[in-house]
Amino acid sequence: MIEVLALTERFVALNKPAGITVIPARDEAPGQALRQRAEIELGRPLWVVHRLDRDTSGVLLFALDADAHRQLNLAFERGRVEKTYLAWVAGVPEPPKGRIDGALHAARKGKMRPALPGEPGAKAAATRYAIDRLSMHQQQPISCLRCWPETGRQHQIRVHLRSIGHPILGDAVYGKTVQSWAPRCLLHAQRIVVPAVGALAPMNIEAPSPPDFDC
Repeated sequence: MIEVLALTERFVALNKPAGITVIPARDEAPGQALRQRAEIELGRPLWVVHRLDRDTSGVLLFALDADAHRQLNLAFERGRVEKTYLAWVAGVPEPPKGRIDGALHAARKGKMRPALPGEPGAKAAATRYAIDRLSMHQQQPISCLRCWPETGRQHQIRVHLRSIGHPILGDAVYGKTVQSWAPRCLLHAQRIVVPAVGALAPMNIEAPSPPDFDC
């Protein structure tokens, strides 16, 4: 069963498990993706509002009608949706809180990379972070960061944290040197604040951290 975090007249918020795509990937059957599975369980069609990577867990929204889909898409595009992520990273960032302001550019094979100064095609991107707690693994320090993306670029948090020398643990694409022991890319969409949609008031939706996220 897929955990429903919130259900309104306009949208549903699910607690996405790690290891599942939002929509079918090229290498899998359609019925394995989260949207198709949720449509069967809920008995109604769902509109994709935003996405999380396959290995990312946490709050994910689907619209329940075309008008809500349009309004929620506009809210995301205009930065009206507040998002909070948790990420376990290698090392301890200094300063312990800050803002990563770095444009991103598309790279090969669906990846992203930091853009060069003035590079055509670059997309502005900014992520705020703060240390939430510290731990040790194999006598090496690791940090759990609370991250607030101010923009919504593909792989933004993953690329930004790697760019300051603290890749996410378990990230086989952007953090290969620190991914061997982690069960997955340790990124979790912990909280979303949804703005008013139609007659509905704003909602604060949170997803508890899954067991594999505890280091």
